[in-house]
Amino acid sequence: MTDALLPAAPQPLEKEGNCYFRKGCNPLAQTGRSKLQNQRAALNQQILKAMRMRTGAENLLKAATNQKVREQVRLELSFLNSDLQMLKEELEGLNISVGVYQNTEEAFTIPLIPLGLKETKDVDFSVALKDFILEHYSEDSYLYEDEIADLMDLRQACRTPSRNEAGVELLMSYFMHLGFVESRFFPPTRQMGILFTWYDSLTGVPVSQQNLLLEKASILFNIGALYTQIGTRCNRQTEAGLESTVDAFQRAAGVLNYLKETFTHTPSYDMSPAMLSVLVKMMLAQAQESTFEKVCLPGLQNEFFLLVKVAQEAAKVGEVYQQLHTAMNQEPVKENIPYSWASLACVKAHHYEALAHYFTATLLIDHQLKPGEDEDHQEKCLSQLYSHMPEGLTPLATLKNVHQRQLLGKSHLCRAVTHHEESMREASLCKKLRNIDVLQEVLSAAHKRSQLKYTQLREDDDLLNLTDAPDIISKTEREVEIIVPQFSKVTVTDFFQKLGPLSVFSANKRWTAPRSIHFTAEEGDLGFTLRGNSPVQVHFLDPYCSAAAAGTKEGDYIVSIQDVDCKWLTLSEVMKMLKSFGQDDIEMKVVSLLDATSTMHSKCATYSVGMQKTYSMICLGIDVDDKTDKTKKVSKKLSFLSWGTNKNRQKSASTLCLPSVGVTMPPVKKKLSSPFSLLNTDSSLY
Repeated sequence: MTDALLPAAPQPLEKEGNCYFRKGCNPLAQTGRSKLQNQRAALNQQILKAMRMRTGAENLLKAATNQKVREQVRLELSFLNSDLQMLKEELEGLNISVGVYQNTEEAFTIPLIPLGLKETKDVDFSVALKDFILEHYSEDSYLYEDEIADLMDLRQACRTPSRNEAGVELLMSYFMHLGFVESRFFPPTRQMGILFTWYDSLTGVPVSQQNLLLEKASILFNIGALYTQIGTRCNRQTEAGLESTVDAFQRAAGVLNYLKETFTHTPSYDMSPAMLSVLVKMMLAQAQESTFEKVCLPGLQNEFFLLVKVAQEAAKVGEVYQQLHTAMNQEPVKENIPYSWASLACVKAHHYEALAHYFTATLLIDHQLKPGEDEDHQEKCLSQLYSHMPEGLTPLATLKNVHQRQLLGKSHLCRAVTHHEESMREASLCKKLRNIDVLQEVLSAAHKRSQLKYTQLREDDDLLNLTDAPDIISKTEREVEIIVPQFSKVTVTDFFQKLGPLSVFSANKRWTAPRSIHFTAEEGDLGFTLRGNSPVQVHFLDPYCSAAAAGTKEGDYIVSIQDVDCKWLTLSEVMKMLKSFGQDDIEMKVVSLLDATSTMHSKCATYSVGMQKTYSMICLGIDVDDKTDKTKKVSKKLSFLSWGTNKNRQKSASTLCLPSVGVTMPPVKKKLSSPFSLLNTDSSLY
């Protein structure tokens, strides 16, 4: 961050292997990041074991009446708590292992903080989905074994995404598929019996839940985390690399902010609204820091107007890091945020504030107003640099008076040295930061530079003559902002499109089993008309025709004709097929939509080891009267993870309000539009 330091020549990056199991996934990669993630997974298991043992000891302490037994249990509890604290400190060490995620170039820059990926356990979809296909859709579940295997393979690949755009696309595609899976197989009135387990990335505490929302939220968190790792990997010694860094952290902030606004009551500390708010601030602060580095990249010239700009840019970075440090020290985030992160935020706040005062001192001391220079412009810049000038000084008088300029410049140097010393002191108090060599080198070099400049100008009476330097107004030419995730840009194919159009064949609608209808067209007249597209419905039905006598009803959906699947055929295609048989016997299979208000009792349970009561075990039932009339409003007691605030839940089986599938889709594989193109922005987790 010094005006004398120029970037080193970039070195070629090591080429990654090409043996991907799936694009964007590399489970065999032996990189430092993958090894670190493996250590995180092992630590999660140790923390889970320690917390189970502590829970058992606490229960024994409550039940025991013998005093000796109670004393022994208390002793064991103290050892368990000590072990658990050591494991959490080790996990914190992984969270601050920033060097592993940084670019491999030799760089004289302060490291950025990435987020580690959340770990999960294997999930077997096969049994539950097969049972649901047979029960709900009345189809042979073995016909969908390949589709279920593809879904499970995709989930497995998402556990080891590559650190690039392909890895992000992989995670996004799985997130999109979850929207289809939810609408196909997760009705709002029952649980599917599939247990999802995810580990908190900051505390290692596992959360288990039979709710697809936990899976969705965790995948979103990992998308944001992957963006942070991409941002830290960029080469910050080039303009293109810094631009990519800013973009990656803005996208990470966008994904985490979307997660915060969409899933408002997730049972995991790292995804709580308070924690996500802090993480968003941290991503934007690091993006702003990279913007400042981009301004300084060419090497700073000792020019008045440029130094004014750089001083205000540095003040902006110091300001956002000070706000971040304040947010990190608020309850309830303070208990779970890594101490090293809060310390680094404080270090950067003082460091960049010191740089702002140093550059201000430089422009005051090294520049004198000469005849013919733009006097008005310099006066305006200096007046906009401060919220108020020191007492007795005016911008123009200060510019013309060399002595006043030097006194004010030395005042800024004193404040710069003070801030540098404070940043070094904060870094020395944190064990993790003391071990980051490049951080110590940057802080030391900046401090020596300010100290040297002040020593060259120091006079014996400075203590009497120098006044407190005023604060510098923060200003930036590029205010970083959240980039909202564009899920619609990722197009996926519904694995289970053979079940039929999602607008009709979804988990929240129930039908009769397919009925075989044998009939003939009398004198070319079918005896009924058709309406709709994909699938086609029987409309006006002659009650005396052969189709009606065979059991056809108005409103029936035609699912097949002569064993040819018709669920994706248009009205004209179905009509053409029926007329092609002439006077021959026709076999048609139809299904009837059942009463949409018939529901089942629902329970939602969340288990999270070591969490508070509000997050540990919640089981809320939904009581529904089976005899409730259609027009009668049913009062439901929603679980804390029930999605949305829609008054009529019968109209929305999907958490994310998936759109209808195109009506002209043929019965072949087809790319579906994004299931989030009609996302209800008012949805939230209750």
